[in-house]
Amino acid sequence: MDKIIPTIFIVDDQDINIMMLEEILKDDYNIITAKNGKEALDKLRTSVTYPKIILLDVMMPEMTGRQMFEFMKTDAAFRRIPVIFITAENDSESELLAAGAVDFINKPFNPNIVKLRVQNQIELKNYSDSLEEMVAEKTTEVAKALDNALQGLANVIEHRDIESGEHVKRTQLYVQALCDSLIVSESPYAGEVFTLKPDIIMKSMALHDVGKIAIPDRILLKPGRLDPDEYEIMKTHTTRGKEIIAELGDVQSSLYLKHCEDICYGHHERWDGKGYPRQLKETEIPLTARLAAVADVYDALVCARVYKAAFSYTEAINIIVDGKGTQFDPIVTDTVIKIQDRFHEIAETYK
Repeated sequence: MDKIIPTIFIVDDQDINIMMLEEILKDDYNIITAKNGKEALDKLRTSVTYPKIILLDVMMPEMTGRQMFEFMKTDAAFRRIPVIFITAENDSESELLAAGAVDFINKPFNPNIVKLRVQNQIELKNYSDSLEEMVAEKTTEVAKALDNALQGLANVIEHRDIESGEHVKRTQLYVQALCDSLIVSESPYAGEVFTLKPDIIMKSMALHDVGKIAIPDRILLKPGRLDPDEYEIMKTHTTRGKEIIAELGDVQSSLYLKHCEDICYGHHERWDGKGYPRQLKETEIPLTARLAAVADVYDALVCARVYKAAFSYTEAINIIVDGKGTQFDPIVTDTVIKIQDRFHEIAETYK
């Protein structure tokens, strides 16, 4: 197998500095170059693979090395690339190291020092990458096992509740469509939805009714409306669901489980505070639960139940609109209206 040659990115506005560094490093590395921070970032954005390390001059036109470095720290991919600063006499090396640089190279260049410092940092980077790959493999295995366990629970609920049918699948897709629209439309919730990771929100929706496992069959399968006492028991599926999720793992350390908990515990809360089990209102209700609430109600409306016929899609949307600002989050409601054709399509596809 051919040896993979590491790539080094040299960013310096002085041709002579680039030429000298290329001459020192060309026998051991692939070299790419840029004349300022802006050009360097443009090249990074279009790169298929990232360089192993960046040699970055401090003072450059258009965008300085410091400015480029600060920008890199805001990007999840770029901040993993080690940076060695190319420093002049008046540059504060301690300040650069404190800011996160892994090392520095002084001008004028000492070829042996340049080679050793680059070699040392690339070896550290390779070691770090290997560790991260091993952790990622284990994390993927754990996530897959958890995903299978949660989907298994969802299947148990669906088979037990004769009204569920494809309810789980439909509500997952409604929530996915809501997340996509909230982000693409640059709504006030766009940043929050992106941070919460739409794919995980969608998967977590599978367990919104996990607490129904604890509801007696005589209530869960009753062919008609529940009386007040039965309804109080049915309402406990939210708290029982929270308890079940807590038994699956550490909710605070897993975004997946956190979403599962927020959704199953909060999808019957109302924007006006008249929901259950905690009477939360407005943004006290987790955003994931506010998305789940409207998806769950829409699906209940458009699907026939043993005690009612299905509403038309237009009637269902009108009921959702009537609940704007009382039962449902106004921004989420407006998004449902905007993508109602997509909701209709999902409902028709997964009858």
